[in-house]
Amino acid sequence: MKNTLFALSLIGLLCTIGCNSHKEEKHEARTFQVTTPIYKDTSIVKDYVCQIHAIRHIELRAMEKGYLQKISVDEGQHVNTGQPMFKIMPNIYQAELQKAKAENEAAAIEYENTKLLADSAVVSANELALSKANFDKSKAEVLLAETHLGFTDIKAPFKGIMDHLHVREGSMLDEGELLTTLSDNSKMWVYFNVPEAEYLDYITSNNKDQKQQVNLLMANNKIFNQSGIVETIEGEFNNETGNIAFRATFNNPDGILRHGETGTVLMTIPLKHALLIPQKATFEVLDKRFVFVIDEDNIVRQREIKVASELPNLFVVADGLNDTDNILLEGIRLVKVGEKIKFEQEAPEAVLAHLDMYTE
Repeated sequence: MKNTLFALSLIGLLCTIGCNSHKEEKHEARTFQVTTPIYKDTSIVKDYVCQIHAIRHIELRAMEKGYLQKISVDEGQHVNTGQPMFKIMPNIYQAELQKAKAENEAAAIEYENTKLLADSAVVSANELALSKANFDKSKAEVLLAETHLGFTDIKAPFKGIMDHLHVREGSMLDEGELLTTLSDNSKMWVYFNVPEAEYLDYITSNNKDQKQQVNLLMANNKIFNQSGIVETIEGEFNNETGNIAFRATFNNPDGILRHGETGTVLMTIPLKHALLIPQKATFEVLDKRFVFVIDEDNIVRQREIKVASELPNLFVVADGLNDTDNILLEGIRLVKVGEKIKFEQEAPEAVLAHLDMYTE
């Protein structure tokens, strides 16, 4: 019986020593990775929802009343400058032109006769002036009738693409009625709204006098094959949104872009001497972002940081850290504030080399 109790005690003692040794080994094996922030020249890409407009987009309207006699083009068709598009039945306007010409001829004859009489002092100079005025008026009426007749033949004012037809052949048109729209898509104006703070950064930067190059992400998530240039900024902020509109111009040689499309403007903003840390070294509490800083006594401290910008896998820190602080890189959920830890220092260059990021 004594031998049995002694054996059980010995087994218990060995188990206790083994477990404690296991815990100590486990504790000693937990070594955390620590790194420091690093200053780098880099850039960020900001995106803005945009509206795409043709450089020229106009409405074609009927300048005269009448029946639409002929439509010479189709929807979506490319047209050249001066190409016939619509013809309004010209009969009435042709008759008005003939009438005006006949009245002009009669006025010309009357003026010549009056001039002969005036040369012979048969009529006064006032009568001659009145006859001359009537003659000039008749010439003006001929020009007016020719203009009205010209309005019945509607031609393309520039090279472009015709939009939807709002009328059909045989329609009775009123003066000013919309026929279609015409777009010159050789270049596109792309409008996007920029918040006030970003506008101020842009306008006060050293590169403000240089044309800012931008790219266009189309609705199919593909980058448009031409780069654009920011050319103008509107004169007023929108009081409701706090934004101001920028306009970038894109060449459109292949006609890919059309008036009314939407997309996303991508603007690359250079950042000089930016303080970078890996995103995985941070955590959020109530919409605030924190890191664990390891002090000179190897004690874990929690510190709030302000993030200025976001890069792939990286944050640009505006406040809360400097490049001498040791920050916990991994194992954030395994430590507690005030805990003393064992760690290995990893150079920030080596950390960044393993991340999908873009720096210079």
